[in-house]
Amino acid sequence: NEKRVLFSGEFLRLVRVHNWEFIERANIKGIAVIFPVTEDGKVILIEQYRIPLDCVIVELPAGVVGDKSEFAHESIEVAARRELLEETGFEAKEMRQVATWPISSATCSDTLSFFIATGLKQVHAGGGDETESITVHAVSLKDISAWLKRKEQEGRYIEPKIYSGLYFLSQL
Repeated sequence: NEKRVLFSGEFLRLVRVHNWEFIERANIKGIAVIFPVTEDGKVILIEQYRIPLDCVIVELPAGVVGDKSEFAHESIEVAARRELLEETGFEAKEMRQVATWPISSATCSDTLSFFIATGLKQVHAGGGDETESITVHAVSLKDISAWLKRKEQEGRYIEPKIYSGLYFLSQL
């Protein structure tokens, strides 16, 4: 299983093991994805422009774990809490990890840890850090299907992890 680095950038590497090429991220411990639900039955979603797809994406708050030196030693749950606050302005009383899985096992070595966040309290408007331009939405669970359909009709891509969150929420 000798790994050969074919290309190395600041954040990503293209590697080869035997005859298989895939992407791995430099200096991360995983990715935290958060499905935040308010006491009154709203899901907190975000929208942001994503360069690889040249499109605005409706997605869940998320972030890589350990990518910056000041976050190198934080746990995945601590990173999830930090990302939720940074991107949405919400703090969570409870952060329950419900799954860990590969993002795309054929093309990437990243793993994703999925959290349901409850007991939410909004402490600021959110919007991300200095490198992000995030719009925050609070969408009623009873209206989420229609809301997502409207966003698709507006030309947005819908991140499929939203549907995973709805599934996990139904299992609680």
